[in-house]
Amino acid sequence: MNKTEYLLYRSKRKTISVEISREAKIIVRAPLKMTVKDIEAFLNSKSEWINKHLLEVRKRIEEAPAPLSEDEKNKLKKRAKQFLSERVSYYAELMGVEYGSISIRAQKTRFGSCSTKKNLNFNLAIMLMPSHIVDYVIVHELAHLKEMNHSPRFWNEVGKIIPDYKKRRKWLSDNGVMYIQMI
Repeated sequence: MNKTEYLLYRSKRKTISVEISREAKIIVRAPLKMTVKDIEAFLNSKSEWINKHLLEVRKRIEEAPAPLSEDEKNKLKKRAKQFLSERVSYYAELMGVEYGSISIRAQKTRFGSCSTKKNLNFNLAIMLMPSHIVDYVIVHELAHLKEMNHSPRFWNEVGKIIPDYKKRRKWLSDNGVMYIQMI
């Protein structure tokens, strides 16, 4: 690992960690007083894990579809307003919740969010995903109208409507970034 570049962030933490970013960069977080020699020894001990995950991320980057043009995004947003409005209305009635406005944005990190004013925000990228995943994102955000957290009670609300939510959540975790990169 001595010749491999990595980003180093030091803080008052007690342990060292390594992660691979979405851009295939190695990020190391280390205690303030840890020596470079100890950091590199740690990286050497994790080299198999690092190389495996770097390959996975690089492969994902290579396989990612080309970003949409502005015209394609505009058409998709128009479709999204109609489609998401209908789906949110359907699930809100099913769940017995009321919501405010619905907005659609091209976000880099979130698939959806719910404000304390009951407004729902959805990432345009979900429109490129399978419909059962879109439904999961909608139900997830509507469940926040009952529980503004991710407590067991929140997941129980999601599970009432989408019993296999864990499977869908994992799909989103594994594949969602690729769709965000298209927007």
